[in-house]
Amino acid sequence: MKAYPTCSLVTPTYNWPEALELLLLSIKKQTHLPNEVIVADDGSGEDTALLIKKMQKDFPVPLYHIWHEDNKNQKPAIMNKAIASAKYDYIVEIDGDIIMHKDFVKDHLSLAEKGVFLYGSRVNIQENYLNTLFEKKQTHFHFFSKGIKKRGRTLRIPFLAKRYKKEDQRSSKLRGCNMSFWREDFLKVNGFNESLTGWGIDDSEMIQRLLNIGVKGKRLKFKGIVFHIYHHEQDKSHIHLNEIIEKETTEKGVTYIEKGVDQYLKK
Repeated sequence: MKAYPTCSLVTPTYNWPEALELLLLSIKKQTHLPNEVIVADDGSGEDTALLIKKMQKDFPVPLYHIWHEDNKNQKPAIMNKAIASAKYDYIVEIDGDIIMHKDFVKDHLSLAEKGVFLYGSRVNIQENYLNTLFEKKQTHFHFFSKGIKKRGRTLRIPFLAKRYKKEDQRSSKLRGCNMSFWREDFLKVNGFNESLTGWGIDDSEMIQRLLNIGVKGKRLKFKGIVFHIYHHEQDKSHIHLNEIIEKETTEKGVTYIEKGVDQYLKK
């Protein structure tokens, strides 16, 4: 069996400690642990800091809290700060409202290869199940579990996962809530674009720059399973501005942006 790369698991969060707690509990149950976990906090209040301090007491790997002041949505900046601080070769990125299957980290690392990023999908936990979810602090789901939809995505069938080929184009199925990439590739394109405003597009625009330098994408299906906790949609009123930037990145083959991760790296 090939050796797995060393791994930093990075997750953004903002003022939803109930969801973050379930995410962190699901990390503790992983069959293969990341080498560190970094919570990229886009300005949450004291409840999130207290939760992380509590979890740090018996967390099985180093758990770090990278925080900056709340100034509306600055996810690209806080993710850049977090990944700049990451100590390990491979980055697994998930959202702060995700619960991971116990083999999630192992699945990403088992398929990691140089010059490739991975992306998976998600099972949806429904709104009417949230009270039960948080009361039980539930982190385990299967095909027949209550309160979920997209049940087919609960199926973990490792030999079927190997049939997916590398891709030169960005997939419409790409989701930042479930993806992984090499830190050195991320640095080559200068990370997330802080010129983007508000919610949305930051993951897909960064991935487009990876494709522009020759990194290929590979879909994770039947492996890398996550469960997404329902929340109301974010404000999308500004998103057309981000789409213009993303279109330019694609059409002009942009590989390096001006305002990115380099400003947080130690010289």
